[in-house]
Amino acid sequence: MTQTYIQMAAALAFVILLIFVTGFLLKKRQNKFGLMSLVSYHPFGHKKGVAALKIGSEILILGVTPNDMRLLKVFKDSELELKEKELFQNKLERFVKIRQ
Repeated sequence: MTQTYIQMAAALAFVILLIFVTGFLLKKRQNKFGLMSLVSYHPFGHKKGVAALKIGSEILILGVTPNDMRLLKVFKDSELELKEKELFQNKLERFVKIRQ
């Protein structure tokens, strides 16, 4: 009877481990081959801000509020040089100041 419980607990532990490993691998694969990635986000208050998303070869600047999401500007990869995230953050802050 106890051996059955031990066997069942070991099988359950194996299944849970298998679920975690599969989730980890899928998440890693999605980040590597994902079509969309968040480049930067600048908050303006509670649940409000400007986000920069890279989708394919374009970078979208979005205004985000709790009720809405609006496209502010679209850049091509050739228009912006994304050597470092900090450089883009500075460009995003300048763009936001111009829009205000």
